[in-house]
Amino acid sequence: MTFPMVSRPRRAVPLALVVLAAVAAALLTVTTSSESAHASSADHEHGNRQFLPLRTAAQVSFHDQMRKLWEDHVTWTRLAIVTFADGSKGCSATATRLLQNQTDIGSAITPFYGIAAGDQLSALLHDHITIAVEILQAAKAGDMTTLAEAKTRWYGNADEIADFLAAANPRFWPQDAMRAAMREHLDETLTEASDELSGNFTASVADYETVHLHILAMADLLSSGT
Repeated sequence: MTFPMVSRPRRAVPLALVVLAAVAAALLTVTTSSESAHASSADHEHGNRQFLPLRTAAQVSFHDQMRKLWEDHVTWTRLAIVTFADGSKGCSATATRLLQNQTDIGSAITPFYGIAAGDQLSALLHDHITIAVEILQAAKAGDMTTLAEAKTRWYGNADEIADFLAAANPRFWPQDAMRAAMREHLDETLTEASDELSGNFTASVADYETVHLHILAMADLLSSGT
């Protein structure tokens, strides 16, 4: 089973600004000294009241969009792994939808950073998926040489994505932190795929839960500076 290849132009674009500044805002407890007596009574009924900093409608919308797109990323990846592993006829359609997600993520940043930046991010994420397909194919075929080579390129691509994002905001997204986050995503996805291909289905389901929680944290980081 091979995945469809989506043709796309290769643009030589610089590593440009890509994502909004990532400053994770801590929850703030709103209580003044003059209100402390009242707050104590209110807390007894309602618990500690914590509020997020005020955010604009556009910021909330982008936050939700990032969560939706990155949840799609890991969800369609899982479905691609499962349908590939069991030889489902739905694998091709699932792969097409997964590849579209990479374009959608790039398009999400285009209004902020332009078409060139969106295209470059989509291109890097497209490679992230197509190399993952090579890994699945080599693993299923038992071709250890091809598998090792594809994994090397996959982790190299992850570093490229991390570097691309870090270049946008080196103060809040240092390169080493971004590389570690991307590598964690790859490590978790490899574990999920390995368990699924090996027939360890209960473990594979649990692996997806780990992947899902991690990608939501990454999505929140991507949107937190808006």
